[in-house]
Amino acid sequence: MAVFGLLATALGVVGLVSPGTLLTVMGFTPLPDARRADGDHTLMFLTASSMAAVNMGVYYVLAALADWKAFFRWTVPFRLLTCTVFLLAVATGRAPAGFAGVALWEGLGAVVTAAALRYERAAGAVTDGGAPGPAARRRRSPPPR
Repeated sequence: MAVFGLLATALGVVGLVSPGTLLTVMGFTPLPDARRADGDHTLMFLTASSMAAVNMGVYYVLAALADWKAFFRWTVPFRLLTCTVFLLAVATGRAPAGFAGVALWEGLGAVVTAAALRYERAAGAVTDGGAPGPAARRRRSPPPR
């Protein structure tokens, strides 16, 4: 989660500082300002998206530092949804083929997060010696009175 957060923050900063560079990384061909039509709001949209990426990246880093498992779980279905929407954008011609890399990054991140959560849950239920781990003992403890 922290790695994803740092990458999202870094790419957001790149988009704010050098929008053309970010467009190139995502598979788009940046246009010089002289070739932009009146009413072209590409740079404004990229600025807003980049700022959202900075914010989201910071949220991910803070959640990782707090070890906020619920947040991690919430990200899985939404990152899979993002993957699907981005792949559909490529498939329907709304985005260039290179944008599929962004979709696959989201999908892979969701799968890795789900696998890590599943692994941690299993590791918390049983320790190396086969005895119940701390997480399992907490679940079995009677509620405080």
